Order: sequence, then C-alpha cells, then structure tokens
Amino acid sequence: MKNIIVFAGSNSKTSINKQLATYASGLVENVKTDILDLNDFELPLFGVDLEKKSGIPEPAHQFLKLIKESDGIVLSLAEHNGAYSTAFKNIFDWMSRIEAKTFYGKPMLLMAASPGGRGGASVLAMAQDRFPRHDAHIVETFSLPFFGDNFSEGKIVNKDLNSALKNKVQTFQKAL
Repeated sequence: MKNIIVFAGSNSKTSINKQLATYASGLVENVKTDILDLNDFELPLFGVDLEKKSGIPEPAHQFLKLIKESDGIVLSLAEHNGAYSTAFKNIFDWMSRIEAKTFYGKPMLLMAASPGGRGGASVLAMAQDRFPRHDAHIVETFSLPFFGDNFSEGKIVNKDLNSALKNKVQTFQKAL
C-alpha cells in the first residue's frame, strides 16, 4: 500500500490549510495517510551561525526522513504577506541544509486556501517556481478562495470547487 504524507505550511492550531489538506487526503483511495503537524517538529530559527555552532536539529532530519519514505505529498501552504509562513520557511530552510533536493521527486498535490478571493495565489506561484528546484514533482495545484464560504464541516461545500479538487486528486493518485 502506498503511503502519503499530508501537512499544512502553517503552525496554526486551527489552520485552514491543514483542514484543506486533510480533506483532500481523504479523497485519495487505498493509501496509508500520515497527517503531520509542523508544531511536532519544533526548530530554532534557521541561521548559518547557529548551524555552525550546534549542527542541524534532529526534527529537521525527522521531517526530511518522512518525506523520503513517503510515496507522495499533499501540502497546503498558508500565505503570510504573499509568501510562505515563517514556520514552513524555517523547516524548509533547515531541511535544505541536509539535502538540497528536499522533495525527492515525490508526486505532490500542492494547494493553498485563504479567507480572501485570491486563494493563496501568491504563495502557490512562489512554490511552483521554487519547489521543482528542490526536486518536487508537482502533479497538480489547487486554490481554495473564500475559505469561510466554501468549506464547512470538514469538506468543500462549493460543488464546482469540490469537483475540481476531486479531479486533481485523481491525477495525483495516478502519479503515486
């Protein structure tokens, strides 16, 4: 059985992106799903001086190992001021010091959700540009705008958006 890891690029306990990633992963059939929380991988703020002094913290190694051992990745990025959240950028920076090709060519369903109408478009564009340089195999992308209107009780309630996501999940599943 294939194994996918699922996480949000956020450390919010009530992350809308974690809710979206969890929902999307539930649409993938016949896989073992491991839902990760960035809060379980506490890391100091990345800095080259700290790395020289103390080395790379174990949680960065642990997270990278989970990516390496997976068959695919479902990731929904939070957008903070048009970019990655600090929590995601920090773990990404630490992991890239271990292995520059942090995503190991794993199929990825890349998403973003936001309370506004752009649905995390800026962070998605940034990730689509950056992640392939780190060996991400982005199979599909999905943006969920107006989260409060389009997501309720653990699922997408907008029929068109839900149908679009289901199609993208099918493409992702075929890539596993």
